[in-house]
Amino acid sequence: MLAALLYGQEDLRLEQVPEPTPAPGEVVIQVEAATTCGTDLKVWRRGGHAKMLTPPTLFGHEGAGRIVAIGAGVTNWRVGDRVVANNSAPCMKCFFCQRSEYSLCPNLTWNNGTFAEYLQIPAPIVQHNLLRIPDQLPSVLAAMTEPLACVLHGISRSQVKPHDRVVVLGDGAIGLMFVAVLSKYTEVILWGGNNKRLEIGEKLGAARTFNYHQVTDIPNTVRELTEGWGADVVIEATGIPTVWEKAIACARPGATVNLFGGCPKDTTITLNTEQVHYSEITIKGVFHNTPGYVKSALSLIASGTISFDLLISEQRPLQDLEQVFMDMKARKVIKVAMYN
Repeated sequence: MLAALLYGQEDLRLEQVPEPTPAPGEVVIQVEAATTCGTDLKVWRRGGHAKMLTPPTLFGHEGAGRIVAIGAGVTNWRVGDRVVANNSAPCMKCFFCQRSEYSLCPNLTWNNGTFAEYLQIPAPIVQHNLLRIPDQLPSVLAAMTEPLACVLHGISRSQVKPHDRVVVLGDGAIGLMFVAVLSKYTEVILWGGNNKRLEIGEKLGAARTFNYHQVTDIPNTVRELTEGWGADVVIEATGIPTVWEKAIACARPGATVNLFGGCPKDTTITLNTEQVHYSEITIKGVFHNTPGYVKSALSLIASGTISFDLLISEQRPLQDLEQVFMDMKARKVIKVAMYN
């Protein structure tokens, strides 16, 4: 089968590899749609990921399709079922899983390889994080379940209350997903660097949008918009250390700052200790998702209440994948749905 393999920094190759065969407890799906992700872009540019993968490896982690083979012992699924598989599953046994802190599980089973004709789903994911796609839901939308699950987890950890003023820094797919969900019950101010993406942010419900190329002093602008106080909640969705620092500077006393975007390995930031201490600012790092949020994400997408299709810039054949990543690097597209 044709599949994308990541060999290193910006070294992505389409190769013919053997079709997978399911081991006991596993299933194999034919990929109908695989969506690109900001995390994929970062991994491609950096040449690896501290937790998810080590090159050379099959690449891609958002996908949906149809079961074509079932391993021994699998009883709840049938060939032909349309499914979406999260890219991980917790062990359900460790210290963190026993406390329902599933995203912190040190034994997470990771799975990559959605940019391919077929995808093998490991047994723990089949057991805990494989979901049936509703009949009316297109696979291209179902494929976005994983990133939305991460966003729902992030919102839960951010302690957002109705009528809060929330600042989102970053107009990538994740930042726009935060806007789409949060704007249903609170005021969201979005910062980004691309006017077309900011327009999509407005369509998804952002109350105000700003281009940081034109409005460069983000913290002071936020204070001007909030009677001098700062935002109730700040969500950083770029993964850039200097933006982490700006996020903290945007916060009012008593605020929560969600440092959601994953920065390069071994990077650091500088904190104003007086601000954090005397203003009682809560700073959170939030990572990945949990099985509960995976289910909630698919349900939210299937409800049709949010136009997540606005995030799909194009649909392209798998053979165009390298060019798609070049386009993502140049910020010409948000998410691209790859098909075989």
